[in-house]
Amino acid sequence: MNLHDPSYTGNKVPDELVPSRYALRIGEIDVMVVSDGVLTLPGAMLAHNAAPAVREAWLKENFLPPDAFDWALNVVVVRSGGRTILIDAGMGAEFPLPPAGQLIHRLEAAGVDLASVTDVVLTHMHMDHVGGLLVDGVKQQLRPDLQIHVAAAEVKFWESPDFSHVSMPDGFPDALRATAKRFTKEYRSQLRLFEDEHEVAPGVVIHRTGGHTPGHSIVRLTSGGDRLTFAGDLVFAVGFEHPDWHNGFEHYPEEAARARTSLLRELAETGGLLVATHMPFPSVGHVATAGDAFRWVPAFWDY
Repeated sequence: MNLHDPSYTGNKVPDELVPSRYALRIGEIDVMVVSDGVLTLPGAMLAHNAAPAVREAWLKENFLPPDAFDWALNVVVVRSGGRTILIDAGMGAEFPLPPAGQLIHRLEAAGVDLASVTDVVLTHMHMDHVGGLLVDGVKQQLRPDLQIHVAAAEVKFWESPDFSHVSMPDGFPDALRATAKRFTKEYRSQLRLFEDEHEVAPGVVIHRTGGHTPGHSIVRLTSGGDRLTFAGDLVFAVGFEHPDWHNGFEHYPEEAARARTSLLRELAETGGLLVATHMPFPSVGHVATAGDAFRWVPAFWDY
């Protein structure tokens, strides 16, 4: 019996056989991690400053293929102080990389009405973080007073982006430029720019880190003694053991490595939860020290 076979006519089978949302509470703040799918990208993009043999050894140790890697793509919905906040918006249909671009129908399945979203926070303006807002028909469902919070440095960067330090497959720089330009044109009147830090709702604070892009930001949630940090693209699966490895999408990799190490050290000291865009879904866990580096401690799922 193959449950994936559309001809199967036995007991009703869910539309999806893997979980795509995970809810938790941070004090009085409701949080839901929603999967936008995965991106299959070259393994070399994990660390273009590492020797290929060392990089391949890490992949092998983690039971992953040496030449390609499925990067999770996670988005977060936060409810605090009467506001519903979407942190990042997934890939949409901006680049032919299925099975990414699942966010809109997964929000609907999770009972999140687009018209209820009061704020969008963008960690940065790469296409896998803004593309969902460019899907046909989405803007018409959003409320006219929607506020989109993004660092001023990020908007400035995409006026003339620097790709001299990245290590991306062909086609990605052009696609990233085009998507950022289209997004800015489409939503310019709703952008709410900040410099270094901005509180969106009670206990929901955006903090610019730079590195990945000049305006790259993380979101800190704090309530009742509980803490969670959404790290965007500052932290990847390999970054705990090798925080100095440069990811192929980092525009300023040395700065990103410094910011990554600083954040991981902070989380190891405070014990706060971490969620990140490209950590395996639902990517909820803690950070611990391991010698001069770190280790990832996934949270036990709370049913």
